[in-house]
Amino acid sequence: MKNKIRILLFVLTLTLLLPGRATAQGMPVYDNTNFISFARSLIESAKQTSQLLKSVEFLKKQKENIEKVNNVIRQLKAVRELARNNQRLFDIVQDDLREILNSPYIKSNEISRISDSFNAIIENSLDGLDYIDQILSSDNLKMADAERAEVLKEMELQSNEMVAEIEAKTRRYREIIAFREMQDKINNRETNY
Repeated sequence: MKNKIRILLFVLTLTLLLPGRATAQGMPVYDNTNFISFARSLIESAKQTSQLLKSVEFLKKQKENIEKVNNVIRQLKAVRELARNNQRLFDIVQDDLREILNSPYIKSNEISRISDSFNAIIENSLDGLDYIDQILSSDNLKMADAERAEVLKEMELQSNEMVAEIEAKTRRYREIIAFREMQDKINNRETNY
């Protein structure tokens, strides 16, 4: 009973201390239709979020697939360029080397040295092709596509250097032949004085 008296006194004191214009708001009223539409919008948002997450995962997989295809395309371009460079090497050796060695201005002791220098480049090129074949076909060399593409790009650069080297050697030997031919013409000209 003491508790009831205390509560009553507390409520009475509180009412006297409150300003006169304070009024009670009453019980809050909930509109069931708003609550249901709010719940529906939450469910719809959850579905959209779920669909968005699925879309993000799909796009990640597609990005990985595009990167794989891109690496394969790089590998194919590098292999095609390597094949083109090796074909140029063989053509140069087949045509230009024969022309250089058949020249009367190349001395017999120079023929083996010239042949050896061209053969060394061709052997290096063939070794590179064997290595490329191992990279592309062997499962022993566990490489990712990006690593394989990088190695092939390096091999392509080496192949370009070999082509440049063999072209420089061919040009140098042709200049030697042209110089010796001019020297021969000067030495064997007829004098009219």
